[in-house]
Amino acid sequence: MADPMSCSAADLIPLLGADPNATLTAAFICGRFDAVSAKLSDTTYAIDNTYLLFSAYLVFAMQLGFAMLCAGSVRAKNTMNIMLTNVLDAAAGGLSYYLFGYAFAFGGPSNGFIGKHFFALSDFPTAGFDYSFFLYQWAFAIAAAGITSGSIAERTQFVAYLIYSTFLTGFVYPIASHWFWSGDGWAAAAKTSGDLLFGSGAIDFAGSGVVHMVGGVAGFWGALIEGPRIGRFDKTGRSVALRGHSASLVVLGTFLLWFGWYGFNPGSFLTIVKSYGSADKPYYGQWSAIGRTAVTTTLAGSTAALTTLFGRRILVGHWNVMDVCNGLLGGFAAITSGCSVVEPWAAIVCGFVAAWVLIGLNKLAKKLKYDDPLEAAQLHGGCGAWGLLFTGLFAKKIYVNEVYPGRPDRPYGLFMGGGGKLLAAQIVQILVVFGWVTATMAPLFLALHKMGLLRVSSKDETAGMDLARHGGKGYVYEDEDENSALPNFNQNQAGPSDTSTPEHTPRGDGV
Repeated sequence: MADPMSCSAADLIPLLGADPNATLTAAFICGRFDAVSAKLSDTTYAIDNTYLLFSAYLVFAMQLGFAMLCAGSVRAKNTMNIMLTNVLDAAAGGLSYYLFGYAFAFGGPSNGFIGKHFFALSDFPTAGFDYSFFLYQWAFAIAAAGITSGSIAERTQFVAYLIYSTFLTGFVYPIASHWFWSGDGWAAAAKTSGDLLFGSGAIDFAGSGVVHMVGGVAGFWGALIEGPRIGRFDKTGRSVALRGHSASLVVLGTFLLWFGWYGFNPGSFLTIVKSYGSADKPYYGQWSAIGRTAVTTTLAGSTAALTTLFGRRILVGHWNVMDVCNGLLGGFAAITSGCSVVEPWAAIVCGFVAAWVLIGLNKLAKKLKYDDPLEAAQLHGGCGAWGLLFTGLFAKKIYVNEVYPGRPDRPYGLFMGGGGKLLAAQIVQILVVFGWVTATMAPLFLALHKMGLLRVSSKDETAGMDLARHGGKGYVYEDEDENSALPNFNQNQAGPSDTSTPEHTPRGDGV
């Protein structure tokens, strides 16, 4: 079929009749038409690249959200340490993803396991990928590393952060993203050639598994091998709350992450100027799907926040803003997989279940004496896994075919009448991601532990990472050399207390 935007002088000449200048006229008209067509094509590329760049900026802004959330969730004596690790994730991840990570993830044509082109962005850009795509994928890679840093906060040596962050963003995460997102990936729903896994491929649109599970499982092994923070459990095994020092920073970080998620999920379409070719709905196209994805993202997070609010009220007897913020983020992590292929009402189901997944995993972690200061493994790992299952249950046929065109008979959600093949592919992804991250990150953390490079000394941990490792406190309320001549106006330091207090659980055991 001819390109509807092409112009052929040979086709145009008969329409001009017996005009002796018909050939020249046809050539002129087609030349002008081709020039306009080229301008429209250039404009489409410009709009799509601008959209993707803006989405990349939003996802990168999530690093600020992670930094604020992490800072508020740790004790004041470790503020500077956790802020520095968030900066490190972005900086070290930038170099490692540039040198190796992007090539391993999207260096096609390649095999189903690993990419093999574009190391250090050589021979780049191409007809399929521009620099905006690299920047967007880098922002995703450092998000996975940021998740892991929260799990091992308040007790990890700085050199360990350098090593794991570089390894995760340069190798572990890129391999997982190649499997499920690259056109060559063996389990990708967007695989361009060959058979799909169970005829469907695993649908992980924006990364419940590729980003959140990878970061969460890595954090799980880091925290498990390090062990709990000093004072987290008393001699009888009773849980002791080591509360974060600033609810304000936690809320600020949560809102920044919420804002960034509109680049994370809707931005994963990569382009916006694309019509779905519906004659009865000329106003409907990829721009509509992007709007729907923003709506499903919002509804899942909002539902999870409210469910956590009332669920925790029932369990522990009070309204806790930090719990609500984590519940909200758990809903976002869950909907990330299926945000583009489910109805808005299904997103409410996703968020409701995600909240109880997080509450249940937190309760289990406490019983097993597992210590994760930001609940990152439970939130991102557990809710991310639920999100993959949710997609296998609720993905709608028409949306699946719009987002992943070219295979109209592919399976869709079990509860939507599409059979169980998509759900099977989602289960395979959960098992593969957990196995892959376990096989790579657990040995790394164990090796660092054996070499004495993972955990700080008990003396440094008790004193606080800021004083012991970073040369001072994160908060300075008065100049150290200030000697006021007016003693009545001197003020005591008003910092939050680092004293460990037993958890307040008037109703049940809490979470």
